[in-house]
Amino acid sequence: MNPTEVLTRYTANFVDELSKNGVTDIVISPGSRSTPLAMTIAEHPDIKEWIVIDERSAAFFAMGIAKKAGHAVALVCTSGTAAANYFPAIVEANYSRVPLIVLTADRPHELRDIGAPQAIEQLKLYGDYVKWFQEMALPEASENMLSYVRNKSARAVFMANEGNPGPVQLNFPFRDPLVPDFSIENLWSNQSSDPRNHTVEGKKQLSTNQIISIIEKLKGKGRGLIVCGPQTDQELAQAVTKVAEAWGLPILADPLSQLRAGEHAKDLIVETYDAIFRDERLRNKLRPDYIIRFGAMPISKPYLFYVNENKHIPQFVVENYTGFREPTGNNTEFIFSDAVLFCNSLLTIEYTPEQDKEWLEDWQSMNRIAKKHLLAEAGDELTEGEAVRALVDVIPESSSIYVGNSMAVRDLDTFFFTTPKHLSILANRGANGIDGMISSGLGAAITGAPVTLVVGDLSFYHDLNALLIAKQYKLNITILLINNNGGGIFSFLPQSQEKKHFEVLFGTPVDIEFKHAVQMYGGMYASAGTEEELKAVLYDSYQHKGLSVVEVKTDRETNTSWHRSKWKAIAEELKGEA
Repeated sequence: MNPTEVLTRYTANFVDELSKNGVTDIVISPGSRSTPLAMTIAEHPDIKEWIVIDERSAAFFAMGIAKKAGHAVALVCTSGTAAANYFPAIVEANYSRVPLIVLTADRPHELRDIGAPQAIEQLKLYGDYVKWFQEMALPEASENMLSYVRNKSARAVFMANEGNPGPVQLNFPFRDPLVPDFSIENLWSNQSSDPRNHTVEGKKQLSTNQIISIIEKLKGKGRGLIVCGPQTDQELAQAVTKVAEAWGLPILADPLSQLRAGEHAKDLIVETYDAIFRDERLRNKLRPDYIIRFGAMPISKPYLFYVNENKHIPQFVVENYTGFREPTGNNTEFIFSDAVLFCNSLLTIEYTPEQDKEWLEDWQSMNRIAKKHLLAEAGDELTEGEAVRALVDVIPESSSIYVGNSMAVRDLDTFFFTTPKHLSILANRGANGIDGMISSGLGAAITGAPVTLVVGDLSFYHDLNALLIAKQYKLNITILLINNNGGGIFSFLPQSQEKKHFEVLFGTPVDIEFKHAVQMYGGMYASAGTEEELKAVLYDSYQHKGLSVVEVKTDRETNTSWHRSKWKAIAEELKGEA
C-alpha cells in the first residue's frame, strides 16, 4: 500500500468515526499541514464543514455552534501559531463547559525542535484547559491501526461531551505527501452506521435518604432563597418553579438562567435583585435562613456582596455532575445531582416546609417597586438600559439572545424582565472575556433560528474579522451594537476617579464609524436615537436576510449617571417601605 493510500485510509476512518458519534459540524481554518483532515472532512457526506480563515474567530465560532446545539463541534487547524490562536476560546470553553474537539495538525517527530518552519511545541499545548489530550500515531493502514484511530475518534467525542462538557485536543503528526486519494475503494471502511464504541451515561441522582437528610437541615427555616445562576437546561425552569411554589420561596433568577422567559409560572421570580442589593441596609433586611443555588454564580456583583455578608447561613449548590463554583469561599454543601431530578425528588418527600409569607411578600413587593423605576421613561435620549428593554419587546418568538460581557450582560441583567416568549439566552461567561463575541453569535445562528447579539463597541471592534463568516455563509443575525466609545463598565469602577489616566488606560475610545465596516462585509446598517426608532429598526432587521447591525450611540458619563439615579430612586423608595 503506497503512502497516499495509507494516509487516506487512516484519516478517513478517523473522520468517519467522528460522524458516527454524532459530530455534524467541523470548523476548518485553511493550512497545508492539516490538508489530510481538511480534505477528508470536506469529502464526508454527513459532515458540514465551515471554513473560517482567522483561527481565533474559528474557535469562538465553533463554540457558538456547540453552545447552541448542546453537543460537540470539531476544529481543524494547521501546525504552528494557528493552534495557539485557538487558546482564548479553549479557555472559555473549559470554564463555560462547552464541548469542542480540537484537531491540531503537526509536523512529524523528526521535524520538531530543529528549527523547521511552522513547528512549535504542540504537545499538551493547552495544558489543563482541555479534559483530555492525545498525541496521535503516525498514519498506518493495518487493521489494528484503523481500529486504533476509530477508537481514538470515538473517545474524543465521548470525552468532550461526558459529565461537565469541555474541550479535548488530538495532535496529528503528518508526513508528506499530504493530499489524500478519494478514488480508493471502500473509502470509509466501516459500512456500519453504528459508532465504534457504544457508551451509556446516566444522570446523577440522590437517594431518598440523601434527599431526606438535606430536607432535615431546612426544618424550622422559613426564609429560604432559591437562586438560579447561568445555566442552559431549558427543563430546569418548570422543575425549580414547582419547588418554589410548594415551599413558598422567591427565586432570584439570573438573566442567563433560562428562567426569565418561557411559559412556566413566574410569580415568584425576582429579576431586580441586583438593583435591590446595591443598598447595604436592604441587604441586611433580607438576610436568609438558607440558599439553594442552581447553575454558576450569578452575574450580579451586589449578589456577591450579599453572599459574603451571609457567610454563616447554610448554602447548597447543585451541580449536575461535579464542580466547585463558589468564589466566596463560604462553607457550602455541594449537591452533585441532575438539577431537574433533584427538584423532582424534593417534591416526592412528604414534607411540610416552614413558610414565612411576609418574607415572600417583601421580595415580591420590592421587585414590583424596582421594576416600576426601571421601566420609567428616561427622556429624549436613548439609554443603554432602554435599548435592552426595546430589544426584548420586539425580538421574535423562539429567538436566541447572545449577549456580550462588560456592560451588555449587566444591562440585560437589569432590564430584561420576565416574558412569556420562548427565548434562549447565551453568553461566554466562563472567563468573561470580550473577545470572540461576533464569532460565537454567528455560530449560534447557523440553525437559521433568529439570533440577536447584544454587544459593546470594544467587543465589536475586537472581533471584526468574524463579519466575514456572516458574508461568506449568508447567516441571519441581528447585532445590537451599543456604542459608548470605549469601556463603559470602567465608569462604574473606582478607576473612574483617576482622571489623569482614566481615559487612556480604561476609557479607551476607538472613534470608529462602524457603519463602513458593516457595509464592507455586505451587511445592512441602521442607527436609532429613541426607543421607538430602535424598535422599528430592530423589527426591520428581523425581516432582512443576512447580517444586520443596529447601532445605538450613548455617552459613558450620562449612562453612568442614569444608572445610578435609577438605583438611588429604588433604594430610597424601598427603605421608605421597610
